[in-house]
This record gives sequence, C-alpha cells and structure tokens, in this order.
Amino acid sequence: MDTTTLLLFSATVLPLIATPGPDMLFILAQTLGGGAGAGLRATFGVCAGYLVHSMLAALGLAALIAASPPLFAALRWAGVAYLAWLAWRLLQSAMKTGGLQVRGDRHPAEFRRGFLTAVLNPKGMMIYFAILPQFISHGGPAALQAIMLSATFILLCAAFYSLLCLAIAAGGWRNDPGERRRRWIEGVSGGLIAVAAGKLAIG
Repeated sequence: MDTTTLLLFSATVLPLIATPGPDMLFILAQTLGGGAGAGLRATFGVCAGYLVHSMLAALGLAALIAASPPLFAALRWAGVAYLAWLAWRLLQSAMKTGGLQVRGDRHPAEFRRGFLTAVLNPKGMMIYFAILPQFISHGGPAALQAIMLSATFILLCAAFYSLLCLAIAAGGWRNDPGERRRRWIEGVSGGLIAVAAGKLAIG
C-alpha cells in the first residue's frame, strides 16, 4: 500500500476521531476523575476495543451485524446501559460526602471500562465496514491492506486521545484535593458519561 493512500485515509478518518463521541467523552471523564494516567489507560482500553472491531471486520462479522438490525440494536443498547450505569455511579458519588470513589478502583478498571466502551459501540465497527474497504486496492493483498489501514486508524486514535488527555491534565483540574473539588469532578465526569450514553442511544 502506497503512502498516498495511507495519507488520504488518515485525512478521512481524523475528523471522525476528533468529533466528540462516546469514546472521547468517556476518556475525558476518566482524565478529569483520575488525571492523565487514568485517561491514558482508558485510551489504551478504547484502542484495544478497536482491535476487536478490526478482527470482527476481517472475519466478516461486521457485515453480519450491520445487516441484522436487532443484533446491531442489542449491541448498541448494551453500550448505552453500561455507560448509563457508570454515569449513575459517579453522579451518586458526587452527591454524597465522602463519595463512592468510583474512580478509586484504579489501573485495571480504567483500561477495562475503555475496552468495553469501544467494543459495545457498534458505530466504531462501521468505520471498518463502510470506510476502510474504500481504500483497499483490488490489485494487492486485501488482508495486508486492511491490517495496515486498521493499524493507521488505531494509531491515530491513540495519538489524538493521548494528546487530549495530557492537555486536559495539564490544566491542573485535580490540584485541589478538597471534598468540594472531588464532588465537582465526579459530577462533571458523570455528566460527560451520561452525554456519551445519550449520543449512543439516539444514534
């Protein structure tokens, strides 16, 4: 695959990556709640979820899900329910003195939540199903080209979301460890995840 095709593909998907959606809002919430480290772990989890989407696309399952409205809807609503649950936990914590400290589970939880957020978002899979095939040349090995395009997409996501995490963390949102700041951060984080759930629900 030539460099021009990869650059054109990057220019096509980068605006989609930069558009706020469930994945980005979730990562922002984790960064606000746990700092740059939490945001980066969530980013790596989301990227791992995209790897699952790329494998499903390679196996042809993405086309099956796209062709089955009930299956697509079931996956989407599972994602909505998961995000809504996370939002409720954070908002509930924000309303209590001492809080539930949902973000305190630490390292594995942030990666796992990011992974589930991406996997349960079927629209991420549609990038592989609707856009990626348009950049595969019939004159070369399709599987190798698909792998290169998928890797490019995931690397762009990792780079953009990582920079976003670092930029948010650099603002010093968590420098004040006081109770009021904790409740404010958890409230904002819960609100962001609730918005992510809403965006996924309304399509």
